[in-house]
Amino acid sequence: MICSISELQYKEIIDIADGTRYGYIGDVEIDVQTGAIQSVIISGRPRLFGLLGREPDTIFPWSSITRFGEDLILVDGSQRHTSADPSFKPKDT
Repeated sequence: MICSISELQYKEIIDIADGTRYGYIGDVEIDVQTGAIQSVIISGRPRLFGLLGREPDTIFPWSSITRFGEDLILVDGSQRHTSADPSFKPKDT
């Protein structure tokens, strides 16, 4: 199966261990030197209709993806982190 990055937005992310539904991919991080996808990002949900900002983004490294399906992606949720984690360091641009 061949899938474009824009088609990834329509695939739901589900944890293979416990069935947690994280949502849909909002963005991807790509290493411009190698052209490889580093991680997929699920945008945080809006708080109080967006008036209080958003919840932190959930980030899954590419290595946490275990399986692609027609309309979902199975991941190892133990590898996830959020943009609010103190250990999270955005990639240099």
